[in-house]
Amino acid sequence: MSLLIVGTVAFDAIETPFSKTDRIVGGAATYISWAASYFTKDINLVSVVGDDFPKDEIAALQKRGINTEGLQIISGQKSFFWSGKYHLDMNTRTTLSTELNVLAEFNPVLPEKYKTSEFLMLGNLTPQIQVKVIEQMKKKPRLIVLDTMNYWMDTQREALDKVLKMVDVLAINDEEARQLSQEFSLIKAARKILKLGPRYLVIKKGENGALLFHESDVFFAPAIPLEEVFDPTGAGDTFAGGFIGHVASSKDISFDSLKRGVVFGSAMASFCVEKFGIERLKNVSQDELDDRVREFIDLVQFDISLED
Repeated sequence: MSLLIVGTVAFDAIETPFSKTDRIVGGAATYISWAASYFTKDINLVSVVGDDFPKDEIAALQKRGINTEGLQIISGQKSFFWSGKYHLDMNTRTTLSTELNVLAEFNPVLPEKYKTSEFLMLGNLTPQIQVKVIEQMKKKPRLIVLDTMNYWMDTQREALDKVLKMVDVLAINDEEARQLSQEFSLIKAARKILKLGPRYLVIKKGENGALLFHESDVFFAPAIPLEEVFDPTGAGDTFAGGFIGHVASSKDISFDSLKRGVVFGSAMASFCVEKFGIERLKNVSQDELDDRVREFIDLVQFDISLED
């Protein structure tokens, strides 16, 4: 099943309480694509970079089965750059610098063969760009997953409401869910958000797992307890990649399939945080992935008797 991924391919500079890096490859679409590539090899990428972006990184994406025909390379310009510093709890961070560069005038143009992709993952971009991508599709994909952020909720709520009516799954974190709904309870928040258009809602809770909502159904997947978290950057995008990658490969868009997608997404995110950037995502073996998923199963599987 063909999967279209739209988002940023960029550079990051990251500082944590334990280490730091100057300039490494990042971006939402990069993390999503690498994670999804462990489940499906029919991936189409749409993004934009400057001519400063390493050609060997593009070649590495292609080697993973990711079609980069839709990756625009703008001559004489620089790629999107973000730098941030994580605090001691590794859950909060401060943005130090954001340089839009080529992203400032990004106009996504889908190659003809991308327009029939059966699954669509919209990484965090402006709602207008997300709408523009959907409107270029020749037919509605079987499943459209959308990521967004609090900034668009503050500054472009009308445009965001428009795109929410066009998608099937919204994937956001707990803080964003509360802001979008103006409800503190995540159960109440989910009810309100599902009325905005999406059929499913995924609420990511970082080290506390993830929730999946559909009508009156709720599913919770815990996060694997890790001895060390090296770099949380991209964990949410990696989750999204594992989620949509599994669902696309299964050809099943039922609630049960999406539940399994949450588990596989959580497993991929647990690898992401083990090293800086996408370094760990480049070297996950099938055995490691299988073992990590078994850890999730062991966390929630138990026998209990309610009889006296």
